Amino acid sequence: MEFFEVVKNRKSVREYSDKEVEKELIEKIVDAGRLAATARNEQPWEFIVTSEKKILKKICGICPNGPFIKDVSHLVAVFSKDTKYYLEDCSAATQNMLLAIEALGLGGCWVAGDKKDYAEDIRKIFNAPDGYKLVSMITVGHPKKEEKPHAKKSLKEVLHWEKHS
Repeated sequence: MEFFEVVKNRKSVREYSDKEVEKELIEKIVDAGRLAATARNEQPWEFIVTSEKKILKKICGICPNGPFIKDVSHLVAVFSKDTKYYLEDCSAATQNMLLAIEALGLGGCWVAGDKKDYAEDIRKIFNAPDGYKLVSMITVGHPKKEEKPHAKKSLKEVLHWEKHS
């Protein structure tokens, strides 16, 4: 899929089929995250992936915004060292992975992690190192049905050219 089509068609998917996503595709998705831009090239992240239904159900039980997590093929948890720009860096990695998911014809959804009440519990479930913060969780799976992206504001509504006198 052409890049701008991927960007235009990316959407949040919350209903998944039972079909498993191949390990090679998960690795491509995480690799896209690994290649994201970072401040000072710190690359502060760690990506932990699970497909264990017991763990997915446990996370679903403590994450009020993710009742669909139990149904996904895989979940990618994005953790970061506590660096000055951890949120920006890991958000860029998360967006890269969401675009890769779309480009591969899969479905995904960004589930918030940073500053959430459940963030430390998720860190412990994944045995992420002390001092690392949960920034996001990304669901990955085959969509149960075809979905269209939500309407976005037009370019004219959000682009403002600075005028010089």
